[in-house]
Amino acid sequence: MAKITVIPSTKNQHTQLPIGSISLRKVAAYARVSTNTDEQYTSYEAQVNYYRKFIQERSDWEYTNVYADEGISGTNTKRRTEFNRMITDALEGKIDLIITKSISRFARNTLDTISFVRKLKDKGIEVYFEKENLWTLDPKSELILTIMASIAQEESRSISQNVTWGKRVSFQSGKVSFAYKSFLGYKKENDKLVIDEDEAVIVKMIYRMFLVEGKSASGIASRLTSLHIKTPTGKSTKWTQNTIDSILRNEKYKGDALLQKKYTINYLNHTLVKNTGQIPQYYVENNHPAIIDCDMWEQVQIELTRRDELGAKYSSSDIFASKLICEDCGGFYGKKKWHSNSKYSRFVYQCNRKFDKGKETCHTPNLMENDIKLKFIEVYNLTMKDKKRIIQDSNEMIELLTGTNQLDKDIDNLNDELLVISELLNKLIKENSKSNMIHEDYKKKYLELTNRYERTKERHEDLIKAKDNKKVQALNLKSFLSNLKRVDDKVSEWNEPIWMLLVKSAVMHRDKSITFKLNNGKEIKSSIR
Repeated sequence: MAKITVIPSTKNQHTQLPIGSISLRKVAAYARVSTNTDEQYTSYEAQVNYYRKFIQERSDWEYTNVYADEGISGTNTKRRTEFNRMITDALEGKIDLIITKSISRFARNTLDTISFVRKLKDKGIEVYFEKENLWTLDPKSELILTIMASIAQEESRSISQNVTWGKRVSFQSGKVSFAYKSFLGYKKENDKLVIDEDEAVIVKMIYRMFLVEGKSASGIASRLTSLHIKTPTGKSTKWTQNTIDSILRNEKYKGDALLQKKYTINYLNHTLVKNTGQIPQYYVENNHPAIIDCDMWEQVQIELTRRDELGAKYSSSDIFASKLICEDCGGFYGKKKWHSNSKYSRFVYQCNRKFDKGKETCHTPNLMENDIKLKFIEVYNLTMKDKKRIIQDSNEMIELLTGTNQLDKDIDNLNDELLVISELLNKLIKENSKSNMIHEDYKKKYLELTNRYERTKERHEDLIKAKDNKKVQALNLKSFLSNLKRVDDKVSEWNEPIWMLLVKSAVMHRDKSITFKLNNGKEIKSSIR
């Protein structure tokens, strides 16, 4: 018969210390404190004093530190710097035991809670949750911890839903929240949003540089950086293209506010995504004082769209870039330097594709900058003689473009038809699932309905595009009229703002004449000299 001898354990399987040995455990505490400055200080001091006393009362414990994060959401640990520092210290052997008030204070994300507890447990580090009286090195703690952490996570989900619901109710009633501290041009006075006149100058400069000077977003960013102007956060003078683009596209600068541009898809990591129709949006007009007038803001949006459509073809290198077009190939003219290494060096404008593949493919002439300017002055003065009629015609056209009653009715009718077809499809599918329909009959009816749906949907989309096009044309005309009313009736010298604001494009012909297309759609051809 085999003889069995028991060899007793000599070390604690969790702490790895010899059983019965007297050793001080290095103990730390973790807390989250209020974001309010005064309350935060009081809360922090109170918790430090409480945990220091709690730990020092034990003769086998050694007080190390209290780690505290400022009122940050407990649903994830990414932004909790003190929490992360504590975990690092513990894994480096500086802490043997962590005390915290409750599971919900440690983390409300089940995955994080279990993950960190297990990671610490593997190193023999224990966590004590006061409220639940739970010690994580206790073998029974795993099941209890999982259940309790799940409950904490469900509470967090419920709170997140309530917060989201509250925000959406505010949106529906048109209540606008403003992160004014990092929003250039505005500040708060007596609980009211007012214009910060010093910052508003920068906003207006950005819009002017874009629209009147033709600068790109990256060009504006470089200019502001070189002038050492502080960014919206006030912490840096390094501007970026994205910051400029955001300022140019933000409707708040004309006094309006679009609510619910983004929404949270994951309450655990607070992931925000762009709202592209998944949930309702709310547009509030005249919510606060405007820095940029409505006409100028709309002009900027039109110009942004034009440049987006041009893509890489757009250039902000000079005032004629992306506006002067070759009649032969439709390509843009660009600025070229001739005889660069001689005393005869000069700049000319030439079709960028003129010598594609080493051969002359376009026969439109080269132009001196002064030639373009003189031809535009000539055409401008000729056009402005008929200024009153142009204004009248433009107003009549705007009235026609904004009259979309019939289009709206047609769109509504097609909406109704799409709903009817959807109902018929659902009914057909249900009938097929409940009866023994002949497969060929079902397939035939299903194809007929789906084809009908696609045709109707296509017509519906075409009408919406037509309505959107009319809206853009009307905005173009309104902006054109607004600029036309402000400019002089006659000019004797080159005027860059007029060129930028009134001219959409200029086509260069082989006979050296130029057809200028204004933003109201009118085309005027220069005379030949």
